[in-house]
Amino acid sequence: MKKIVIIGLALIGGFAANAQQDAMFTHYMFNTLSVNPGYAGSRDALTITGLHRSQWVGFDGAPTTQTITLHAPVFNDKVGLGLSILNDKIGPINTTSVYGDFAYKLPVGDKGKLAFGLKGGINILQGRLTPLKLDDEAGGSQDVAFQNNIESDILPNFGFGMYYSTTKWYAGISSPKLLENDYTSNTTSSGVAGGSEKRHLFFIAGTVFNLNETGTLKLKPTAFAKVTEAAPIEADLTAMLIIQDKVEIGLMGRTGDAVGLLLGYNFTNQLRFGYSFDWSFVNNTAKYNAGSHEVMLRYDFIMNGKGRIRSPRYF
Repeated sequence: MKKIVIIGLALIGGFAANAQQDAMFTHYMFNTLSVNPGYAGSRDALTITGLHRSQWVGFDGAPTTQTITLHAPVFNDKVGLGLSILNDKIGPINTTSVYGDFAYKLPVGDKGKLAFGLKGGINILQGRLTPLKLDDEAGGSQDVAFQNNIESDILPNFGFGMYYSTTKWYAGISSPKLLENDYTSNTTSSGVAGGSEKRHLFFIAGTVFNLNETGTLKLKPTAFAKVTEAAPIEADLTAMLIIQDKVEIGLMGRTGDAVGLLLGYNFTNQLRFGYSFDWSFVNNTAKYNAGSHEVMLRYDFIMNGKGRIRSPRYF
């Protein structure tokens, strides 16, 4: 088992990234499949999660992101299968991704599970430059770089991840996109390059523990770190207070970027709603936008033969 883990870490660690491009989520702890394919099938149910993020509201061309994931355990819970769909729009550039997820789970000790995950799919890049408003006084309307749209392109990619979990804590490492697809051949007629994808290395971890003897108050701290070669390490740190397994209130901090608030409510053991607001404080960006908002909805469908899902599920 140790050899398998070391090989997996070496495989992921051998791929370095040059820039952070993947979509950002404040609800990363509830949108884990988008980050790590090893998470597939880990909730003992068919889980469907939908999320919408509006970043830097009020700022023209600011990022907006929608994602939906579904996953479930199969073959006596030894395998997890999933599907991840994401749409990310930043200014005139729109990226749509569709990925399948596969996880193989191994028992570790009496309570732990170690999952090895694979992710494979396609990324669709589209650019619309002609609708952009240019500064005529600066000669913008004559700039040939904006007189044609970037042609759309469909490029495949794949990723790898490891995810370890118990009922009390979890940790994972992943690189969802290992191929650095080159968009430079996908240019406008004026020869303007479209750029390229870059690899990302993600670390996730979290735990939950009681704050009182009755268990009506719990604390769930989580962390999400993004590592690249030519960019600062970015980390999200979140602490969620869970009240009677119904109401959740949390604070988050993103290094060098933002602070925020998370709210959640579990209508049942199967249905959860979440909302978050984060406020960017870097380089006076808060002067030009009204913050970022996320809305999340998750539902667990009971699998045939299980009777009910394990209650409650914190990860």
